[in-house]
Amino acid sequence: MSADKLNLFNLSSPRIRLLHLSWLAFFISFAVWFSHAPLMGHLREVFDLTSEQVKALLILNVALTIPARVIIGSLVDRFGPRIVFGTLLITAAFPCWAFAMATNFEQLAITRLLLGFVGAGFVVGIRLISEWFPAKEVGLAEGVYGGWGNFGAFASYVALPSLALWFGGENGWRWAIASTGALAFVYGLVFLWRARNTPAGASYFKPKKATALEVSNRRDLFFYVGACLPLYIALGVIVWRLGPQGFDLYGEATQWMMASLVLALAVIQLSQVWKVNRERMLEPAPKHDKYPFKQVAILDLSYFITFGAELAVKSMLPLFFLDTFAEVTPVTAGLLASGFAFTNLIARPGGGWLSDRIGRKKALTILIGGLLLGFILLSQINSSWPVLVAMVATMVCSCFVQGGAGAVFATVPLIKRRLTGQISGMVGAYGNAGAVIFLTALTFVNASTFFLVIAGCAAVVLAAVQFLDEPKGHIAEVDEDGQVQLIEVG
Repeated sequence: MSADKLNLFNLSSPRIRLLHLSWLAFFISFAVWFSHAPLMGHLREVFDLTSEQVKALLILNVALTIPARVIIGSLVDRFGPRIVFGTLLITAAFPCWAFAMATNFEQLAITRLLLGFVGAGFVVGIRLISEWFPAKEVGLAEGVYGGWGNFGAFASYVALPSLALWFGGENGWRWAIASTGALAFVYGLVFLWRARNTPAGASYFKPKKATALEVSNRRDLFFYVGACLPLYIALGVIVWRLGPQGFDLYGEATQWMMASLVLALAVIQLSQVWKVNRERMLEPAPKHDKYPFKQVAILDLSYFITFGAELAVKSMLPLFFLDTFAEVTPVTAGLLASGFAFTNLIARPGGGWLSDRIGRKKALTILIGGLLLGFILLSQINSSWPVLVAMVATMVCSCFVQGGAGAVFATVPLIKRRLTGQISGMVGAYGNAGAVIFLTALTFVNASTFFLVIAGCAAVVLAAVQFLDEPKGHIAEVDEDGQVQLIEVG
């Protein structure tokens, strides 16, 4: 079956049912993760938040997702998507409810930091979908999973302000946010009940060691170590920006303690990288086990610019509309900003579909090029623009942003099947690192310059994509019986 004939409404097919079960889990995780964004204008008034405190909450929301995606990716490869996703959804309900019950900024900050962990749920479905769909359809299937799941952010923008009004009273916002936690808890149980890791009779390939990504040779080992460092640099930026030299959320002693914790995490991960791959210093991996790590590194950068920009813009866009256009109310600002998330419904599947049709490298080149031009356009928006024209501009830019993200994860499952969770985790973490870097940049510059910063980074990534190898042939995996199985990738 070709990618353009994939019937998403054939519910008699187990893989189609699994696809819908998966994207809905991701949808709910994103609704929980971004439940604060459309209500931020209201929260600013209720808690009398300063501009600096609002920006701090935006950064905290994505901070923990960086290490969480790496951790969740390893857990998926080891334990399987069903247990990991179901447990994550159930667990996410508790910090969500705690955020809804917060009475001061400190409680908002702590619970927002903890809620960043639910953002790691995305990487679970990448491995799960790759188990159920062949290479010629996996781009579209992953795009549907990512795009329709990302639509949870749109649902939050549209539904939660109105839901808060429906509950009414000074605690209406609390009930609205808490309802997303209740939904996650119930659906987590449903997912554990209904999901399956693989089709009947198929093997679920597990890594030899799940504590770090396996690489193929000495050069790739050094490449891998270098690729890990930016993730911890991003965490270090967060610790610095939230400390005495930035938002002053904590004192110098606490800042040193948190910086030491980040350093300890880096040392632990790098020691695991060495432990898993030290034999590569002496000899390369067997031929059937080899894969080029540069593929992972290029996809890291591509997701840094696509999903990193998506997260950052989603977080700031409601307040951007509110502050740029005098006639816009908080509820209207949420609706206008929702256009950026709305395009996920078709743009991310479209990016995956385009990759299936014309090739992974060509699709990424086109979409990241469009992203670059789109953010140059957004940098020109000011109060003289008609509000609806500004909204359309954000939606056009979003099509390339979401499409590019879809193209990235149309490629991830075609590198090394048994490592897909860990690769997804690392690529996904780069997306969150991008959001941290961009949101940190936003604390120093105005919105127009912020958009130009993203465009400049896109130009660098566009050049890197030209070194991506088009997946072709087969990848080999060894099943539980010791037999080599070939998996078609192009």
